[in-house]
Amino acid sequence: MELVSARRDVALLMAEHRLSERHAGKLLELDRSTYRYEARPDANRQLREALVALARQKPRYGYRRLWAILTRRGWDANVKRIYRLYREEGLMVRRLKRKRVIRDRTADPLLSAPNQEWALDFVSDALASGRAVRGLTIVDSNTRECPAIEVGSGICSRQVTRTLERIIDQRGKPQALRCDNGPEFTSRHFLAWCEEQSITVIHIQPGKPMQNGHVESFNGRLRDECLNASWFLNLADAKRKIESWREEYNAERPHSSLDYRTPAEFAKACSELTSRMGATPPDRPPN
Repeated sequence: MELVSARRDVALLMAEHRLSERHAGKLLELDRSTYRYEARPDANRQLREALVALARQKPRYGYRRLWAILTRRGWDANVKRIYRLYREEGLMVRRLKRKRVIRDRTADPLLSAPNQEWALDFVSDALASGRAVRGLTIVDSNTRECPAIEVGSGICSRQVTRTLERIIDQRGKPQALRCDNGPEFTSRHFLAWCEEQSITVIHIQPGKPMQNGHVESFNGRLRDECLNASWFLNLADAKRKIESWREEYNAERPHSSLDYRTPAEFAKACSELTSRMGATPPDRPPN
């Protein structure tokens, strides 16, 4: 705006006092090259518009995830260009910085195939009426797929096992279940069911949720991108919106720990390779 104003003042001096362009520029301390400069057309205009439109649809996505989606849609742009446009448009996701204490942790078990370990946990939210609602989240620790999110006003251990039975019918049985020490996961019914199914139960230590980091990370994305961004009119509306987000998470949302592949793509690659004799699962960056 200052340059536009200075150019206007130079033009007025030249018109009213019949001064040369050089003389008028010296009086206003404006160089002739600056006065004559014409901005080049924005070569990134279409990419910029596509980035802004996508960021408005997915306001909680960072620039790397937006870059991955744009690349899938056919845009030929490296991540540095997306980052520059991302900053220029003020699209940065604002996150609360927390102090973290660094401690030594035991190594996670080596996972190389689907259904080796499922991670379980609960999330809570509320409907428009103020009524509480809970969600049982289940994540495959290797492929990061979410086979189900069971939503209800209250979920007991029998509902947990019914949900697990439904998933097992669809995709097979896990070797182990990782969960906290909540009453739903320590009840006699749940432990007896796991023993009957020959499924190992791994209870994390109390007060150490990051021992179940895969599902904790998933719950954070669920809350940030769905629960906090949605208004649930009733329980049916909550189930519909959460299920829609789950399907998008599995099939469309690039996952950073899977080299920006979707969980469904990574699971498919695992299945194709493990079906061949002597094949090894696809490489995945370390946790």
